[in-house]
Amino acid sequence: MNRVTPQSDLTPKHGGVSSRGGSVLILVMVVIAMLTLGAYSFSEIMISESEATAMYGRQAESRAFADSGVELAAAVIAVPETEEDASLYHNPNRFRGVLLRESENARGRGYFSVIAPVETDPAGTALRNGLIDESGRLNLNRLLSFELDETQTREMLMYLPDMTEEVADAILDWIDDDETLRAYGAESDYYTSLDPPYEARNGAMESLDELLQVAGVTADLLYGEDANRNGKLDPNENDGDANAPFDNSDGLLQPGWAAFLTVNARELNQRADGTERTYINNGVLDELYDSLAEEFDEDIAQFVVAFRMYGAYVDPDDPAAQAAAAESGDSGSTSTSSETNSNSNSNDNSGDSRTSQGGLVEAAAEIGNALGGNAQGTVSRGGMDLSKGAKYDLKSLYELIGAQVEAEIEGQKMLLQSPWAADSGSMQTYLPTLLDALTVVEGPELSGRINVNQARIEILLGIPDMTEDIAQAITSSPMIGAEGEAIAEQAIQRTNTGWLVSQGIVDLPTMVKLDRFLTGRGHVFRAQIVGFFEEGGGYTRVEATIDSTESPAKVVSVSDLTELGRGYTTTELTGIIDDGTN
Repeated sequence: MNRVTPQSDLTPKHGGVSSRGGSVLILVMVVIAMLTLGAYSFSEIMISESEATAMYGRQAESRAFADSGVELAAAVIAVPETEEDASLYHNPNRFRGVLLRESENARGRGYFSVIAPVETDPAGTALRNGLIDESGRLNLNRLLSFELDETQTREMLMYLPDMTEEVADAILDWIDDDETLRAYGAESDYYTSLDPPYEARNGAMESLDELLQVAGVTADLLYGEDANRNGKLDPNENDGDANAPFDNSDGLLQPGWAAFLTVNARELNQRADGTERTYINNGVLDELYDSLAEEFDEDIAQFVVAFRMYGAYVDPDDPAAQAAAAESGDSGSTSTSSETNSNSNSNDNSGDSRTSQGGLVEAAAEIGNALGGNAQGTVSRGGMDLSKGAKYDLKSLYELIGAQVEAEIEGQKMLLQSPWAADSGSMQTYLPTLLDALTVVEGPELSGRINVNQARIEILLGIPDMTEDIAQAITSSPMIGAEGEAIAEQAIQRTNTGWLVSQGIVDLPTMVKLDRFLTGRGHVFRAQIVGFFEEGGGYTRVEATIDSTESPAKVVSVSDLTELGRGYTTTELTGIIDDGTN
């Protein structure tokens, strides 16, 4: 007999199979969602890692681009490949947008550029492609070598923005070699009272940052408004208190003392080809005569040696000439420069320095005969008795230009005219050779001279006997064309200071006074170099110091400025205006 099961017995208790099936479905959906999210997160992480790896690679490449720029700058300084390379001031063909990585698209193309501000542009908007000559700045470590009085030395610093007498004297006390307190300065007794205490350097500074230890010097004074140290006025450096750095929003860049000062400048006392110059204050007159005759000719040798023996002739019937000679201290007076050889002067009775030592008459006669003299030891050249010795040392080569000398030639007084005429046309022709071949300073280096081609007006105004008119004329004379192009003839002409007199900016008597402070080119350079891609991220900005007093030129230091930003637009770095197609 069939048994009929009640309907109630067939119904699952507590939900049975149907309840479990719904839970599994939800669980599966949750798992799928988690796996999907996990896959998405993994994908995002991989994409981020890929982008980070790509960016790291581009950053590494940009570093290599910048390093290549440093090496190129050092190579061009040491061994210029072309005549154009002689211009380190502005050479866009060599230093702007140098392509190192080629690509079909802008994002892949990599470059470096050597870029610098135009120091004479107060607005801080003009840029150039070249190197910064450290001699364009005032070298604190050589400042005392000029041996000026305390007031004049302080004055060389007083034209810097916001400089005070107290800070100027504190800087000078920091670098001098004693504990003698200047009128407004500070020495170790002040610094040892601070917490923590320290002593004054009393010697050469190792870096400009050391100035922050000097009484009264602050970071704002040292670095000014140029927060990213690119030498140009950026929007955030001209908006008052809206963004750091806080500025006066006057449309002008106040760069801070770091743009005016240096501790690294050096200048070799040698010719452009690296050979030794002729020391014109040589006390051995026959040696001087012979070297000048070989270098130039007998007439030049005769005039220069006569100048050393008798000094410049001043017409007694010309009151203006007499007054000018008195004002300049008489170009025939004995040099007071510490850089001339103090032992090169002779008195009236000393004779040639090699023929008068200890009164050894026989030795004098022997040497005199060997040198073409007579039995009494007299040495003669160009009809002049050189045994009378040199009475005058030259303070400047510019004393020789347009001068006259009254000398005794073959027993007769004669008026010798300078072979170097004072007209501008002639000076433009001979001055480069004259200033390259001769020197009034003995030794391998010249101390602290300032490159007039790159010096800011504040530095020029501090130089003794510099007038505001002269300083304005120097800084107003362009080294770059109106369209930003290099002016080749300017670069060649301005490797020395002769252009100041040949162009009538400085007269000869004033140039004689200024000469020991001025130069046309030093031998230590600063290069700011940016390695970058034409489009997209990845850049490196460095600042290198390169010393060309050694051969090959030596890269002394490289500072990484990348954290301060790229500093320049692609257009500024390449000279290519972005038309929006990239």
